[in-house]
Amino acid sequence: MVRELGVFIIAEAGVNHDGSLEQAHRLVDAAVESGADAVKFQTFTAELLANGAAPRAPYQQREVGAGSQVEMLRRLELEDKAFVELAAHCSRAGIEFMSTPFHKEAADLLEPLVRRFKIGSGDLTDIPLLEHVARKGKPLILSTGMSGNDEIERALKAVAGSGVPVSLLHCTSLYPAPFDTVNLKAMAGLRARFGVPVGYSDHTLGLAVPAAAAALGAAIVEKHFTLSRALKGPDHAASLEPAELRTMVEMIRQVEVALGDGVKRVMPGEEATRAAARKSLVARRDLPAGTTLGPDMVAAKRPGTGIPPADLAKVLGRTLRRDVKADEPLGWDFL
Repeated sequence: MVRELGVFIIAEAGVNHDGSLEQAHRLVDAAVESGADAVKFQTFTAELLANGAAPRAPYQQREVGAGSQVEMLRRLELEDKAFVELAAHCSRAGIEFMSTPFHKEAADLLEPLVRRFKIGSGDLTDIPLLEHVARKGKPLILSTGMSGNDEIERALKAVAGSGVPVSLLHCTSLYPAPFDTVNLKAMAGLRARFGVPVGYSDHTLGLAVPAAAAALGAAIVEKHFTLSRALKGPDHAASLEPAELRTMVEMIRQVEVALGDGVKRVMPGEEATRAAARKSLVARRDLPAGTTLGPDMVAAKRPGTGIPPADLAKVLGRTLRRDVKADEPLGWDFL
């Protein structure tokens, strides 16, 4: 299981530390303050992740300019010992440490530091990496941006032999992702097709979509955050700031409570409202004892403390046993 109760919320720090360990520690503090379940980074060595000819993605070019991926990634690396420090910080602060490995060496470094592994959308088809990570025997979260069902199925088959629990994250790999590309209903399709827990990794602007994902049953919600969108880096512009992250967590927790158990019933406290808002049968005018009640003698008015209007047919044709004043609620003992 991802989380015993409710949505497992991952505050995705990613590379928003900009290569600064001090900034990474501040991101941990912000994630703790938000109430998220986990804070996640990214672990890689630039030369092991990309070759010199790999271009930057369009959104990266927009945010940090043109150039090679390797050059950009070098500026976003943290030393191996930094992840040990960050994991220790998280342990002291009571938040789960996570980091996405982008190659086998990164997975080996992270193995003693993490409870579970999360693989990014770009590596869903790196079957050797998936198999390597799965052999470590820890729960696995696979992000599914840029993929169709066939690629997802192949990835799941690759790790099935390990027996590790696997969850999928529905994702649209656009930064930011326009609302009409999100397709949250795909979560239900993934659950039905693959029979595993399904969550959502969000790249939209704002807070509405993560809350909607929770309402649609996401087991996990992941969202990028930054200390400030004014910082220069590839992911800052599409990230939440700390106060927004805190609000998102609060919204998701409110959605969890609001979802309830699915059983329709009168809720505690509704009885008093029902008495004030529902109607009862009353006399339209003063009626003496012995009157046989007809439709023109009875009205339905608030409060709902007497005979309900649904029982009008049982009242009509009955004879009053006592005088009833205008607007007085009828009672069964009157008839």
